[in-house]
Amino acid sequence: MYQQLYQIDLVRRAQQGDRQSLDQLAQQARERLRTYVYRLTQRDDLAQEIVQESLLEMCRVIGKLKKSDRFWPWLYGIAINKLRRHYRTERTQRRVAFNSVTKKSSLQKREDGLEKLVSKELKHIVSSAMSKLRTRHKAVLIMRCYDGMKYSEIAESMGCSEFSTRMLFMRAKKSLQKELSRNGFGKSSLLAALILFGKITAPSEAAAAQVSVTAAATKVGLLAGIAGLATTKTAIVSLTAAGALTAGTIVATSGHWRQPTDGWQAPSTFSARSQAVSQFGQEGAGEEYWYYFPQGPENPMMLRVRQGKTDVQVGSEAEPPRQRPAKAGIDRQILQNDRANYYYHDNRVYINNYRLFASDLSVLKLPTDDPELIDFICRLEGSTSTLQHIKSTGRGLLVVAARSQTENGGRQPWAIRHFNVLDEDYFQGDWPATATTIDNRDVMHKRGWTYFRISGQISGRRVSGTGRIPFIYLAGKRYRPWLKLQVGSLEIVDTYNKAYQRSVEPDRLEIFKSGSFFKGLARPWMGLHTIDTVRRDAAEQRIRFETKHTPGSRFAQVELLCKDVRLIYKIDLETDVIDEIIFSAPDKVGGGQDRLGNLEFSYIQSLDTLSGAVNDEFVHPEILRHSAVAGVPKKSPGLLWLVQLVEDSLK
Repeated sequence: MYQQLYQIDLVRRAQQGDRQSLDQLAQQARERLRTYVYRLTQRDDLAQEIVQESLLEMCRVIGKLKKSDRFWPWLYGIAINKLRRHYRTERTQRRVAFNSVTKKSSLQKREDGLEKLVSKELKHIVSSAMSKLRTRHKAVLIMRCYDGMKYSEIAESMGCSEFSTRMLFMRAKKSLQKELSRNGFGKSSLLAALILFGKITAPSEAAAAQVSVTAAATKVGLLAGIAGLATTKTAIVSLTAAGALTAGTIVATSGHWRQPTDGWQAPSTFSARSQAVSQFGQEGAGEEYWYYFPQGPENPMMLRVRQGKTDVQVGSEAEPPRQRPAKAGIDRQILQNDRANYYYHDNRVYINNYRLFASDLSVLKLPTDDPELIDFICRLEGSTSTLQHIKSTGRGLLVVAARSQTENGGRQPWAIRHFNVLDEDYFQGDWPATATTIDNRDVMHKRGWTYFRISGQISGRRVSGTGRIPFIYLAGKRYRPWLKLQVGSLEIVDTYNKAYQRSVEPDRLEIFKSGSFFKGLARPWMGLHTIDTVRRDAAEQRIRFETKHTPGSRFAQVELLCKDVRLIYKIDLETDVIDEIIFSAPDKVGGGQDRLGNLEFSYIQSLDTLSGAVNDEFVHPEILRHSAVAGVPKKSPGLLWLVQLVEDSLK
């Protein structure tokens, strides 16, 4: 602490014109800057040149330094800019061919006193790997690992935001690991390689003995680790296709972030936690959107949205542009991971039953959606969209987009692969430890899954059924969804491995793809609110729909017009499930609607109320293991299976 205060005082006196203080500051800066620049270039002659130019610039413009305690980030920024300018000259281009010879000669001198540390071959591999990195990658590694600088300090030196700096550090580590892997080094060797490079580039043998790099220094942290993983061609799914997918585009055109336009108000029964359904609007503050598909874009999705205000400033070579986080920090955050649905605001974390849905009840759209699907939804809503499709298949797809208060309002999103996002800290919530947690979940949502019953009648036939529904991704792995439905003499079964329908008259068994009969029903474990799941199921088959809601009510109504059958969904916005589906058809005589039947859903809150009935009523459909259920599954009828059920054509 004393050394830091002394350093700040020395800078202040130098800024006030104290010549002796300026000379002393230049001497301190020369030693530290020389090591830093040499590690960037691995060339003694170039390092000396850049250091000399940087010190001259420092002496000339030190009065422009606004904060004395930010001297080192400011000075490093000057050196980086000098090095960039050097690499852009024709002289540098002509000397590229001789670069390796110069480096070997320079490096050999430094190895003389370090032969006892490691073999010459190993040092060459590590040194060569570092030399192949981009200058910005080397710079961020050196400042973070050897100089112990904070990400905020590095951001000032690099002339970018802290978010971008963390991304850059992650990408730098990945790039170095890639180069090391070419020589047979595994992932666990990265830390050792960084320590070795620090030793062989130290100014003396004594300094080399003091070099250490902790595992903590190589951690990216909570903000930008995900986005920084796009480092290789195999990792990048489609940056070209994602070009138009800026956060500004998402906010303006995708529907789920627009300000209310139809008088929608959150149901009063939601109390304070209802703010989770009123989105960030179009304030233009720093916003980040992370969509993660662990099993691919057709499977469950995890979502993270955060809003934080930033203060963007511009500067010169001596005062690089930088983007400082505002004192307010995180403003709001929505996190829907594999465990629960979280909403953070005003130092409170609300854990809710329901997943995110739009404040104006427009349909939530995803960057992985087919353009034709988005176009159909937009035509129904009377909106427009420039949201571009990110075309990808396979597991581990992650899409990251962000918007900031910059002139262009956003930055190009990343579409990458990462198979362990859910294990990372930044997908577990990074709100302050002092935040108050308010758990608004009911019993079944705290459990993560439940059983449900279906009752009703369709066209005079009695309907009864049971099923199991997980609410979160983690529960879905153990308590997989299944459905048993009896409609007259027709039996419908759907599980995680197969689905089928069996009729008695005529005697027929037909096999379908798993999940076929969950289409048109609630599937909260997939990552979307039920109101969006139903409407997107309809849009997939180009079925028109209309959404209605009475302000203050916890229920919304979605009407689907399928051929001559109308499906009316009563959806509980609070518990994120379907309460009832009503079937009707036009009355050709009176001009109204004839009710054809309904399906009522009831969900078991406490399993203790079931007693021993669970062994009979809610037994898993074991019959699917029978050898008779074989053959190639038929194509799923989608949501239309409910229409076929009414028309008695599902057999």
